[in-house]
Amino acid sequence: MRVQDAVNVEDVRRLARRRLPRVVFDALAGGAGDEVSLRRNRTAFDRIEFRPRPLADVATRDLSTTVFGERLSMPIMLAPTGASRLARSSAELAVARAAARADVVYMQSTVAAFPLEDVAAASAGTLWYQLYLPPDRAELGDLLRRIAAAGYRALAITIDTPVLGNRERDTRNRLMNRPPHPRTLLQGAGKPAWAADFVRGKVDYLRGQLGAGRAASPAGAASPTPLSLDQTRATITSSSDCITWSDVERIRSLWEGPLLLKGLMRGDECDRLVELGVDGVVVSNHGGRQLDGVPATIDILPEVVDAAAGRLAVFLDGGVRRGNDVAKALALGAAGVFVGRPYLYGLAAGGEAGVLRVIELLRAEFDRAMALLGAATVADLDRSLVSGARIPAIPSPSTP
Repeated sequence: MRVQDAVNVEDVRRLARRRLPRVVFDALAGGAGDEVSLRRNRTAFDRIEFRPRPLADVATRDLSTTVFGERLSMPIMLAPTGASRLARSSAELAVARAAARADVVYMQSTVAAFPLEDVAAASAGTLWYQLYLPPDRAELGDLLRRIAAAGYRALAITIDTPVLGNRERDTRNRLMNRPPHPRTLLQGAGKPAWAADFVRGKVDYLRGQLGAGRAASPAGAASPTPLSLDQTRATITSSSDCITWSDVERIRSLWEGPLLLKGLMRGDECDRLVELGVDGVVVSNHGGRQLDGVPATIDILPEVVDAAAGRLAVFLDGGVRRGNDVAKALALGAAGVFVGRPYLYGLAAGGEAGVLRVIELLRAEFDRAMALLGAATVADLDRSLVSGARIPAIPSPSTP
């Protein structure tokens, strides 16, 4: 089956698994610990049921939405993902081009295979930037100026990586071994199309480094990022450290555009975020890849939406595999949803065309869900259309 023939994201996932060495597929698909939170992100959507609103005029539907004053074709966005060059050597360049063609937001990761300026140059679409703080905080101002100059319109600080999660699939696969474990090399050799693409990408990377007059070495937040996953992990760990309220305050003072925090899993911090001038939050458990045992993000979403009370834009990240999932999240108050693994599977299966296929599959499913729910516009999606969600009770007004 070709990626163009895939009828849903699961089909694309199967194609990606067929093309990738197991060690690479596990690195993309796996979670932390026993992967409880990874599974919860999916199963929680199954508990939520639709309550369609019949007799509505849905002959035409408008999937567009406005976020931070910008009109978008739909509220489905591409999340930041590290090590995407493991899936395909074109990595973020292919993702950015596909996102622009589909007119959806792409949030570029700090941990990337290409400099942020190159990714911006490859895209005519809307780009946001996900930030891990540089190890040397003195470099922060210069990095933020680079991000703004390249045209990234919003900045999201990831707040859930003071240390890296316990990703046991990678440990069992000995992914971090240097030099690579023989089993890893054998797996790569057994997938010749992937191996040729990976080697070609690495050669291009080294040529670019030497052509720019710099030695190829592990890069920080302000430079092109290395190819190997162990270096990627080192970059995340050294860059992140412990992000505190004071870091958020400082970044707010330096960044003029919309500012989000990615990794919020509770509503009681919204008041302080509003006070600091934060514009939005992404309810995220890092795809189940950090702290295992936390709730599904769709279960936490209503709590954060209620606490934000319209003062923050609230986005959902985690577990979205269907357009129906998008409709459920928006009905519960999300301003938009991010997808990560689905487009990585598309990237692995078919490069830019594979990413675009995943976006269009989700778009078609979301459009169909809106029609069947009786929602002609995104604004028509509200809590009356769902049941079974963990919606917090709204406190009754106190009596005098």
